[in-house]
Amino acid sequence: MKRFVAAERALRTAAPHELLDAVRRVLVEQYTAESVELYLADYSLAVLQPVSVPPYTLRPVSVHNTPAGRAFGAQEPFVERARGGAVRAHLPVTVRGDRLGVLSVTLPGEGHLRDCLDELAEIAEVLGHEVVVAERDTDVYLQARRRERLTLAAEMQWQLLPGRSCSRPEYELGAQLEPAYAIFGDNFDWSATADRLTLYVTNGMGEGIEASLLTNLAINALRNARRAGIPIADQAALADQAVYAHYRGRSYLSVLMFDFELATGRARVVDAGSPQMLRLRAGTVERVTFEAQLPLGMFEETDYVAQEFEVEPGDRLVFVSDGVYDVASPGGEVYGDAALTRAVLSSRLLPAAEVPRAILRELTGHRGRPAPDDDALVVCLDWHGRR
Repeated sequence: MKRFVAAERALRTAAPHELLDAVRRVLVEQYTAESVELYLADYSLAVLQPVSVPPYTLRPVSVHNTPAGRAFGAQEPFVERARGGAVRAHLPVTVRGDRLGVLSVTLPGEGHLRDCLDELAEIAEVLGHEVVVAERDTDVYLQARRRERLTLAAEMQWQLLPGRSCSRPEYELGAQLEPAYAIFGDNFDWSATADRLTLYVTNGMGEGIEASLLTNLAINALRNARRAGIPIADQAALADQAVYAHYRGRSYLSVLMFDFELATGRARVVDAGSPQMLRLRAGTVERVTFEAQLPLGMFEETDYVAQEFEVEPGDRLVFVSDGVYDVASPGGEVYGDAALTRAVLSSRLLPAAEVPRAILRELTGHRGRPAPDDDALVVCLDWHGRR
């Protein structure tokens, strides 16, 4: 326990850009580690990027079919044998369900690992929290995540997002955007209190920086209204006014908004545009439709009405933008409900955090080319309910 306290103290007192150095130093001194490396998931969730120092000799590690990737995907420590009888433990670096990456620690042998695996897993968790805090003051970890340069629009969109996954006893959330390094209009946002979960899935019109500016305005208007304690229908109305005041109807934004009551699963919903929702319940997938209302900012002083909806324990809700269900194959076949249903069913055994990426992989196969013409957004919500 003393050495764990030493590791925790070292991380909490380290300079923001020196977290890896701090954890490496204490693991070598207190746990006889032979090597320590931190890998962070890149924006496309395809590889784990090393957080290192010049000359940057370490290579990215695939999240598929590698020991570190197995730890990242399963969210459990994975141990492999290294040279000379040493063992290497790959430990998930995760903050409240948001999967950041993997801490890889090489120890002299299995005896050393047996005595400290649980402590090492806790240190990886503490490291994750410190990385999130440190990102306010350094670009080191944000730079490490990218294997290529982000467009300016994508930079703005990623900074706007709450995270890519989160979990609580009542629910699990996962989301992903494509193309990860060049997104511009699609977005998601969530926020929870002790009793409620608010979720927005947005689809902004336009391209490039203009689409990103529109989405930033709308999301911040929604957050401003939400943080003032205003009901969800009025949140939509106030954001609608903010967007219209700036664009005068030239640009507008589609949004699907949910306000869940955690104790009961009852929700109030505002459907203002194109994002769609599918529900997987008891092995059956169905598309759930709501009363369509006008997108935010299309006309002046639009009134919005919230509808009632209820989710049950065991339900999986999958939200997609038009960049998913309107995608055409080389032969002109639209992806649509049938293909989406197959994708939701084929990924039913995956945790919520992995479902969006799995669906987007299938979408790439349908599209027949790696580069999409439009943003594609998938959000997955697994509802457990409150016991």
